[in-house]
Amino acid sequence: MSSSSVKIKFLGGARTVTGSSHLISAGSTEILLDAGLFQGHRDAFYKINTTFDYNPRTIKAMVLSHAHIDHCGNIPNLIKQGLRCKIYTTSATKDLADLMLVDSGKIQEEDVRYVNKINRRLNLPLRKALYTAKEASRATKIFRSISYNQRFCVAKDICVTIVDAGHILGSGTIILDIKNSEKTLRLGYAVDLGRKNLPLLDNPVIPKGLDYLILESTYGGRLHRPIDEAQSKLREAISRAVKRGGKVLIPSFTLERTQEVIYFLNELLKEKLIPSVPIYVDSPLATSITDLFKYHLSFLNEKTRQAFSRGDNPFELLNLRFIRQQQESKALNTDRRPMIIIAGSGMCESGRILHHLQNNIEDTRNMILVVGYMAQDTLGRKLVEKDPFVKIFGVEYELNAEVVVINAFSGHADQAELLEFVSGCLPLKRIFLVHGEPEQSQILADILAQRGLEAHIPDKDEEVLLN
Repeated sequence: MSSSSVKIKFLGGARTVTGSSHLISAGSTEILLDAGLFQGHRDAFYKINTTFDYNPRTIKAMVLSHAHIDHCGNIPNLIKQGLRCKIYTTSATKDLADLMLVDSGKIQEEDVRYVNKINRRLNLPLRKALYTAKEASRATKIFRSISYNQRFCVAKDICVTIVDAGHILGSGTIILDIKNSEKTLRLGYAVDLGRKNLPLLDNPVIPKGLDYLILESTYGGRLHRPIDEAQSKLREAISRAVKRGGKVLIPSFTLERTQEVIYFLNELLKEKLIPSVPIYVDSPLATSITDLFKYHLSFLNEKTRQAFSRGDNPFELLNLRFIRQQQESKALNTDRRPMIIIAGSGMCESGRILHHLQNNIEDTRNMILVVGYMAQDTLGRKLVEKDPFVKIFGVEYELNAEVVVINAFSGHADQAELLEFVSGCLPLKRIFLVHGEPEQSQILADILAQRGLEAHIPDKDEEVLLN
């Protein structure tokens, strides 16, 4: 095999922030990096997630970077289409993906039930779920756990190392060493990349001496505020809402962002910097995920591990309750006390947050506290842009609640951190910018070009030869 026969095909997450998946071909060997679910309008969702521009049966191995649905969510569907290879990832990602995929299957089933109720009335064809919760539960049976920094070979000429990406629990930057008779080609895959000094996690590890890099560009044109600012902004916002007798609704990603918010609330309560009001995590999935954080302590940073060892669990607050049952969730709607409700989903497209918004969005005392990225065309983005009227479950509501956006919370590297990461990966013949809205990717590409580095923004299904 010559190095000129190494190719990358950008299957998803190209010129968009969702559905990450990339095919690496080395001679006749095909390796898949991630298999994310494309998240968008219903028709596009079904079409894109069920159309494969390759044969899943011929894939030799898959390496999974982390357990967010836009990176792992299409694995059950691929298995239905004939994928039979081993999927390599960290033990924390394996356990988290198990929860995330089953939850995703439940959401697909619920969505199809809702759509088919309408389609029956309109005499339209009935849809099938992309995959069911039962099908999703089988997916992690082919996962194989790999430790950070453990070099292993997935094929005769391809060795893989996963290093800590510092993005979420168990997340990894993937390094592929692809051999031929003359030399080794080194490819890095940093999609998604974390930030320095995040609570709970270690800093991202920068792989050295890469020839090529596939890099996220979510915030390629932006700089984050320091993470410490998240805590002070949280204090100001919560104190203001509670003072006027309002509820604070926090739409939050169940994996990582929810745990970070709890961590910061814990710090604020310990210092008596916010009023002691009831705090509810209204998500069965977030509850199960938080339990896994306690189980996978080795993936947390030294400060957090020490806190656990002295019995100071950052996820156990006196006034914090985790809600699993729907009846308990509904009861919060009639409870008029000031409180904090953390609920999924992060972009307000599904989950229990919709019911809380429906019941609280028109009351000026209440607050919607945005702590994560809101993609274009989502309800979350409409709230961030403060549209005067928004639709929830097809009904229009007036947005009277105060909307506060705390950008400092982001778990993605910003422009400065991406550039620092790239500097540590040199020599780098070429960088491929993915996982970003086109404008953000282009800003980063231009800056890299000014530094004498070649950056390319691939189209979906584009194939590039590495040499």
